[in-house]
Formats: sequence, structure tokens, C-alpha cells
Amino acid sequence: MAHLAQLGALTDELVAAVAAIPETQHERRTACRESILRSLRGHSFTRTNQFEVEDRLNGLVERFSVVGRDALAAALRTRLDAFEPHRNQASPEILHLLLELADQPAQKSKLSDLDALVEPEEDAPPPLTWRDIAREDGWKDEKDIWQFVDYSPGSSDEDEADAESEASLETLTTASSTEDRGQRTVQDLAVKPQGHELLQQIEQAQAWRSASPADEQGRPKKIPITTTQLLREGLFMLAGLETSIFDSDCSPLAKYQLQGISWDSYRALVSSFAECGRKLAPLRAFATLKEQSPLLQVFQACLQKALHSLDLQLSSMHTRFVAVEQDVVVSLMGSLGELSSTLAPLYALADIVRQVQEERNPHAFRYLELLYDSVGIAQLQGSRDTYRLLGTIFLDCFQVYLKPIRLWMEEGRLLPRDRTFFVAESPSKLPLPQIWRGQFNLLRSPEGNLHAPRFLKPAIHRIFTAGQSIVVLKHMKKHESARKYRACAEPKMDFATVCPDDLDFAPFSELFNGAFQAWIQSKHHTASATLRELLFSSYGLSQSLDALEHVYLMSDGAKADAFACSIFRHLDNFSSSWRDRFTLTEIAQEAFSACVDSHRLSAAVDSRGLAHSAVASRSSVRVSLPAIRLTYRLSWPVQIVVPEEGIQGYQTIFTFQLQARRAISVLRRPILNSQRGSAAMARYYLLRTKLLWFANTITTYLTTLVLAPNTARLRADLCEAADVDDMIAAHAAFVARIVNESCHGPKLQPIRDAVLDMFDLAIRLADAQRVEMARVEEEDMEISRLSVMSSPFKSPAKGRGERSKRRRLMEEEDDDEEEGEELVGEWMVRRGGADSGKPHAVLLRELHGDFDSHLRFVAGGLRGVARASREEAATKWDLLAEMLEVGIKE
Repeated sequence: MAHLAQLGALTDELVAAVAAIPETQHERRTACRESILRSLRGHSFTRTNQFEVEDRLNGLVERFSVVGRDALAAALRTRLDAFEPHRNQASPEILHLLLELADQPAQKSKLSDLDALVEPEEDAPPPLTWRDIAREDGWKDEKDIWQFVDYSPGSSDEDEADAESEASLETLTTASSTEDRGQRTVQDLAVKPQGHELLQQIEQAQAWRSASPADEQGRPKKIPITTTQLLREGLFMLAGLETSIFDSDCSPLAKYQLQGISWDSYRALVSSFAECGRKLAPLRAFATLKEQSPLLQVFQACLQKALHSLDLQLSSMHTRFVAVEQDVVVSLMGSLGELSSTLAPLYALADIVRQVQEERNPHAFRYLELLYDSVGIAQLQGSRDTYRLLGTIFLDCFQVYLKPIRLWMEEGRLLPRDRTFFVAESPSKLPLPQIWRGQFNLLRSPEGNLHAPRFLKPAIHRIFTAGQSIVVLKHMKKHESARKYRACAEPKMDFATVCPDDLDFAPFSELFNGAFQAWIQSKHHTASATLRELLFSSYGLSQSLDALEHVYLMSDGAKADAFACSIFRHLDNFSSSWRDRFTLTEIAQEAFSACVDSHRLSAAVDSRGLAHSAVASRSSVRVSLPAIRLTYRLSWPVQIVVPEEGIQGYQTIFTFQLQARRAISVLRRPILNSQRGSAAMARYYLLRTKLLWFANTITTYLTTLVLAPNTARLRADLCEAADVDDMIAAHAAFVARIVNESCHGPKLQPIRDAVLDMFDLAIRLADAQRVEMARVEEEDMEISRLSVMSSPFKSPAKGRGERSKRRRLMEEEDDDEEEGEELVGEWMVRRGGADSGKPHAVLLRELHGDFDSHLRFVAGGLRGVARASREEAATKWDLLAEMLEVGIKE
């Protein structure tokens, strides 16, 4: 059991020295101790062989002698003999460890290294002499104090009196030095002749500290003390000094009692002093710690300053009771009342220190948050002194926190290894367009909270934006020019400026927020305004937006029709050459060269669009048109405002307009007139008109109600934006609005699919009519051929003229279809077989029925979603539904 107890004690020392687990974490400390004990109890290692160790040491002594290191051998033997009386159970293990650590001792050992083990002798301090005291206190220069005045009568000879009265200072100091050479006592140091008596008076006055009174039976009694003694001890205790009445924890000792009052009254009175000392103890302990963080260092300096003010007041009270100049009433409660105004702010500071120390892993700026809250509470409570002191300390400490903010907002730099600031830089360098969003980030806790004081959260966005603006200006090589034009001087952030006397009733939070916003504005405005101006003037943000509107939003209908018609012509001819990105880029550059920089524009087809055949690409707006991708290269500063996500929204609108133009283009193609089937042709023209109306309504809605007002709103928002973040937000909101209002949101996907079905319905109608016209033409040609063959006469000129006219129109229509004759034949077979067995009139009625059902679904769906939604786009959806309901027949 003794071994286990010793092992447990050693384990406790090992845990305390290595693990450094706080005593408050009892469970964690116990678990670590038990784990180490289990490892030590169950180890399977044998003890060191002490005889082998002894043989190796003797062998070393012999080896040193053999190689000629006799002095080293003698030194080792001497120390082994000196170690012999101190051997214990661990000696073999220690000696074995030293032997294992030895590295060629015979060659590398030096006897001179043993001198480092000898402790140097401390020089005795020089004796204190009267000569030294006279030199330090300046007595040597004041000769008048050494003159002896003879007060005896009859002395008339002034020369003799002077000669007899003057004593040599050197003689006195020399004599005093001679006397001081002996053993001096406390009595020798006292000034004579009253020194001995004064020392006795002092000892008698302090005798109560060591007194031990007892009653008649020999039992100890309470040591009586006076009010003055208790007050002096209480003031010493409040100053953080050691006292006799109070222990180190500021608790009163039970062996003392005030004279003339009961024990309960004395205990209540002394407990009041003790409570004050206990509240101040954490404050004094924290002020003496060594902190590494500048934030905590300045907080400690403010606490030391506040405690110094308390110490000065305590010293003045001591002076009033010691050097009595007038009648003074010694009152314990009066003294506490006199100190209350000074102690109240210190109690608040002590509470802040206590809260910070009780929290687990608090941030360095945590005390700033507590100070901020305490200032507001003190103001609400009407504690003017506490409000002033805490407010002054808070703003003094906040000056240190302003340093990284000032460096970030003025230079766009971060302090190295700064863990208190809320901005962090990415370890890898990102491309220039991604600097604004990815190079710097706001630090957040695992819970998602910002790594910043709570009272700064309303201004963090502006601080972060100002620093990012400086970083971008540096990459633009415009930072030096922006530094020359400061908006205004930096306002002060001290208590007199932030909280003037004429605004006592204004909340501290509002005063601080107003002052801090003015401080930020002095640094934020210049950088943001300069960057915003450069984006418009030097990097052509307006011109880039114009180009995007021309290319993606088709603001110029003629240029958009030129591009779309070229694509549609290749689709109708079953040509696959448009899928080549070089050909497609040439088509786009040729169409938009008059309104954009053609060298910035390129086009390509998504790999998913290449998997479909030419016949499938022509038959639906869902197949190949969404695969067309236009790319307009923007300068990297413009890409900060118009990121890649925004271009995807532009691409969505571009594809939707291209699909609508595809339906219109198919329906506008001329159709050969036929005298037969007039009812079918009337139904065809009716359905064709409705489909054209529907496609034009969608296009009109997009152009007049979605794109035009939102584009104008975007320009106005960009002009009113205060910084780049506002510009980014304005453009992102613009893209979200046009995508949502054009029925491309997730809520309107069924409606959007129905609209695309209507566009495909237009292609089906045009293809069905083309097939029917081909069949009619073939029948007419066959009838004409049979008529010619059966008639003995030649065909009339009129018939020949009509046939030649039809043939000429067919040649003009199929002029571009020579390359895809085989695909045309395949298309004719597929289109003719798509609705096989159905007469053309029946097919037209089915198409008409599909149109009516789709139209009702789109209009009704838009109306229902608009009524159920609170989004801004709901009004636009309701207008579109009203526009489409015109074509619904009851």
C-alpha cells in the first residue's frame, strides 16, 4: 500500500507538470490520472540490473586510467564515493540513464566543465555607514546642520566661539563610520537621544498584534483593538497590503474584537471592510499578470491607473488621521461612505474581470463587450462616476482595437498573427476577378457568429468593404492617388468627444454608434468613391453593361434577328456546321460587330447539345438552342460587379428569347396557297395566328415589362450605390428579378414547360403544314401528268405557268437544302409518320386543342401563383396572365 500511495503521489505530480490541466476540471484531471496509473501498474519492464551498472562505472574508471585520463578517472571515482551515502531504489535507473546518454566520455569529457557546477560565492553587501547616509541624503552639502551652538553666558569672543562650535563634517562622518563597523542593532539606528524612547513607544503601540490575552482559567480571549487600529488595517487591506486583522483572502480573523461593542456588531462592521477587499482582490490580481495581447495590456494599464487613484485617496485618508491638523472624528462607516464613490466603479471593473476569468477560452476582445454593456447599465442606473470611469476605460481600450481596423481601411493590410481582428486572408493567391469575394473573408465561430465584438456588427460590412476597396485599388495601381484625397480628418474617439456633457441623457449606444460611423465615414468614403469612379470611367462598366444587354438581352432587335436567323437557317437546312465553335463565333461576331467589341465575343455549343441529331435539333426548341453559349469577356474589375453567376442569369434570358424567336421564325415562313381544303387552310391560319400572337406576347412582355424597366432600375441603383458591395448587390438583384419575372424561377417551372410546349407546337404546326403542302403538290403534279398523258393536246400555257411558278418557289425555298437532301428525306418520313393515320384536318384540330389547353394552363397558373405569392414579381405575373387571357375563348 505504501508503494501504491507513493506511486499515486508521483502520478499527481506528473499530471500537474506535464498535462497542465486546471484544478477546476476535476473530471478530466481524474481521468488522466487513472489512465497513467493503469499504465504504470501493468507495465512489464524489469528493473535495471544494479550490478551491471556498477561494473560499467568501474570499467569507465579503469578505461580513463588506461587511455591516460587519470585526472578524469580520479574525478569520477571521487563523485561515485560521494554518491554512495545517498543511494536509494532509483539510483541504478538514474546511473543507467546517465551511462546511456554518455557519448565517448574518454575523448569528449572536459574537467573544466565541472567548474560550472560550483555555486559562486555571494559577495557580502558593504556595511551601511553614516558617510553613505550623508552622501545619499545630501547632509554633506548642508554644513549648517553640523554647527554646535554654545548657549552658555559670558561668551564674547566670536572667533573662539566659532572655532569651538564648528565641527568638521569629515571628522563626524569618519567617527560615525568607525562606530558602524561593529555590530549594529535596531536601537543603534534610531536617532538619539529620543530614539530609544521612540522605539519603545512604537513597540508598545504595535504590541496588540502579538498579544495573547487569557482569562482566569487560561483560555484565550479576544484581542481588543481600537477604532483607529481597525481603520488603519482596513485601509491597508483595501490597498492590497498584508494586515494582521485580515488574512490573504481578506477574511477577518476571529481573535480580534473592537473595544466597546458587541461581537455581532464588530463582525458586521469588519465584514463590510472584508467584502470590499474581496471585491477588489481579483482586480489587483489581474493587474499584476503578464499578458501578451495588446488589448489586455491596455486594459491592465487602465486598471492600474484606476487602482492608483484609489491608493492616492487611501493615502490622503492616512495622512488625515496621522498628521492631525484639526479635530478629526474616526468613523469606520464614515470612511466606507467616503470611499463608496471611488469603490463603485472598481466593483464594476472587478465584475468584468471575474466574468472573463470564469468563461472558457474567452476572446481577447471579450472584455470590450462587457465594458460596453457595463457603461450602458451604469448610465441607466444614474451612476455618474461609474459611467465616466467605465466609458473612459472602454474608449481608451477601444483605441487599441482601432489599430488593425485603421490599417485595414487605410492600407488594405492585416497585422501578422493577429487573432483579434475579424478579417482573414486566404493562404493562396486567387485570380484578380475573385479577389473581392475570395481573397479576404470574415472570420466566424463554429456556431456561425462573427469573430468581432457585438457592438461593431452594424459597421463590420462597411469596414470590410473599405479594406477590400483599398486592395482592389492597389491592384489597379491607383492607391497612391486615392490616398491624396481624404474625405476629412479622422475624428477623435475619446470620452469627451463621444459623450459630451450636453448629451448626458442620450443613450451611450447611440452616442458611440454615431461617433464610430463618423470615424468609418472618414476612411470609407474616399476609397469607395474612388473605386466606383474608376469602374465607370477607366474600366467601362457602363459600356460593358450595354454590351451584355445587346448580346444576351437582345436590346437591339435587328442585331439579334441577324444572329438568330443565321442559326435557324442552319437548323432548317439540317446543317451541322453551326455546331463548330469557330463558325458559331463568326456568326455572333458578324451579327453584333456594330454594337460590341467583336474580339471580346465568342460562342460555343455545350457538349450535351452535340449528342442530338440535326433532325431532333430542328424539331424542338428544347434540344439545341439551350446548348448555345455566348461569352463576352469583361475586364477583371468589371467582373467583380458582374460575376460568373450573373452571366448565367443573362444566358437564361438569352436562351428563352432565342426559343421565342425560333417559334416566330418558323411561323413566318411563306406557305404555298392551295385552292383545295379551304376549311383546313382556314383552321391552319387561325392556329398560326394564335401561335404568333402567343410568341409575340411573350416577347413583348419580356421586352417592355421585364427587361426595359429593370435595366433602367439597374442603372439608377449603380449610380446611387455607395460602394462596390452595393453595386454587386444591385446587379445580383437585377439578375434575380429578370430571371424570376421571366417565369424561370423554381415555382414556375411547370408554367415555363408549358410555354416551351407552345413553342414546340408552332414547329409542329409548320412542319405538318409543310408535309401537307408537299403532299398536295405531289398530287397536283400527278394529276397534271395524268392529264397530259390522257389528253391529245398539249397542256395549256396557263397550267404550265402555274407549275413553273410553283417550281420556282420550291427552288427558292430549298436553295439552301442541297447539302441535306438525305436528312430532308428522313425528316419527311419522320414528320409524316409522327401522326400517321391522322388526316390533316384532324391533326389541326388536335393541335388547336393542345394550344387552348396549354394557354389556359399558363394563364391560370400565372394567376394562381401571383395571388399566392408575395414576391415583387407577382405583379408582373398577373399582368402576363391578363395579357394571355385575351386569347382564351369561353
